[in-house]
Amino acid sequence: MRQAKRQREESEKANPSIRLRTTIPSIILCNSNRNVSAKHWQREINSVNLHNSHKYVVNKSMNTFKPYTINLGGRLIDVNRPLVMGILNVTPDSFCADIIDIGGYSSRPMADDISPEEEFRRLSIGMKAVRKLLPYIPVSIDTFRASVAERCITEFGPVIVNDISGGQLDEAMIPTVGKLHVPYILMHMRGNPHTMTSLTDYNGQLTASILRFFGEQVRKATHAGIADIILDPGFGFSKTLEQNYELLASLEAIKALELPILVGVSRKSMIYKLLHTTPEYALNGTTVVNTIALLHGASILRVHDVREAAEAVKIVLEFDKNKPSTQE
Repeated sequence: MRQAKRQREESEKANPSIRLRTTIPSIILCNSNRNVSAKHWQREINSVNLHNSHKYVVNKSMNTFKPYTINLGGRLIDVNRPLVMGILNVTPDSFCADIIDIGGYSSRPMADDISPEEEFRRLSIGMKAVRKLLPYIPVSIDTFRASVAERCITEFGPVIVNDISGGQLDEAMIPTVGKLHVPYILMHMRGNPHTMTSLTDYNGQLTASILRFFGEQVRKATHAGIADIILDPGFGFSKTLEQNYELLASLEAIKALELPILVGVSRKSMIYKLLHTTPEYALNGTTVVNTIALLHGASILRVHDVREAAEAVKIVLEFDKNKPSTQE
């Protein structure tokens, strides 16, 4: 083992490019299923101390993570490791109600529809709180409405737009994001929250169908001038329990598109139904699935439980660091 370590160190000195360094903090858009303050959120991340895991060897045969950049209103963010995106819901029916991805429209199956005015009112509550308590943290807003996204950006400054419909529910969304020059999370879904559970027949071509969808929507987004695109395969949206795990096993295919991948499985039914439990007891299963996703190319984890996700990231980085490096 000592000899292998010496060989690795000598290889790193000879070829510094095989080392990657973390240069920024995680994007923590925070929520937990506990009532906690913003300072507590930050203490949880600091206690995990991801920044001490800032070096790891890239395995040439299996590049688990590919660095990328995000331009957020002229602020260029270099992302050299997976990020943790916490969830801040401002919806009455959220099972995690202590409300930073900020959402005001519930996307659970058969959720009540609300007006754009009410959605913005809810989002503005979260935006005001985050801008006051954590003014330098990047923020994502979860909306499929172009008018809501534009109003939020006009009033609160640049944010990442997280669109569960990938531009399908509002044809003005992609052109609007392009006009505003903000990053865009493009998610795969069929139908809408009221119809998606009935739209799960992919004729045995789930992954191929998702890849076709991403190909078409990415072309539209690029044509509209969107420079920073993040792909979300849409776990739990218009997919059966079995299809969600088929998708999890196929992340490498989506990774081949060479765009960052966001995975959002936190306490979802694909976990608690499989384990015959409830969302409240699905944290362990969530951590397992998040770890699998990281090992297969996930760039961002969207979670309710920030500390646990940050620990999964740290462990995966340490795993990568100690994999044998294959030199070409």
